[in-house]
Amino acid sequence: MTLKNQTVIVTGSSRGIGKAVAVAFAKAGANIVLNARKPFSEELISELEGYGVKTHTILGDVSDFDFAKQLIEESKEVFGSVDVLVNNAGITNDMLLMRMSEEDFDQTISVNLKGTFNTIRHASKVMLKQKSGTIINMASVVGLVGNVGQANYAASKAGVVGLTKSAARELSARGITVNAIAPGFIDTEMTDVLSDKMKEQAVSQIPLKHLGNVEDVARAAVFLSENKYITGQVINVDGGMVMNG
Repeated sequence: MTLKNQTVIVTGSSRGIGKAVAVAFAKAGANIVLNARKPFSEELISELEGYGVKTHTILGDVSDFDFAKQLIEESKEVFGSVDVLVNNAGITNDMLLMRMSEEDFDQTISVNLKGTFNTIRHASKVMLKQKSGTIINMASVVGLVGNVGQANYAASKAGVVGLTKSAARELSARGITVNAIAPGFIDTEMTDVLSDKMKEQAVSQIPLKHLGNVEDVARAAVFLSENKYITGQVINVDGGMVMNG
């Protein structure tokens, strides 16, 4: 499937993996709807439009059900369709389980899991009428195997995996694919704050012996959008950290 002139919504696309995903789809010829809670840099918009595509920015929080509806409806109004939805918006509130507050837990679930549900809920309505569409949800290897100090994040991402598989079963009859990507340790601003010792410990768990980069994840997203015979799957982009049988 060609992505030229398709409409791609990328939530949480101001930096890191989301930004790389937006760039990768623009390179493939897709028009990009950018979403985050804070304004985007003119440099990013210029970079995307430099590939000969159109962009549209919609600021807001996808954990708000009504805003998620606005995001989808406005995207369709501007570009005429919603062809690909990449649910990348996410947060971390790391804390040992015994010290984690209810707010720390609820906020992480609200953005990472409920936010993903919200956008799928509204985008599926459009895609069902189109009888086509691709939904890609950003999970995490932490949602597959857990991690110390990330009970809330792991629970939210495990929920994303379950949501992905259920949505894939419900929407497949109309030609809509739903998959998840589970990144491992990716070199982003979030990993930049780790000490050298922590990075060494992380790398020691990776069979390929290096951190991934955001482009690795972005290429996986483009691949899933171009292949319409893959659905209900979790693609691990993790250097071999988690090897599912």
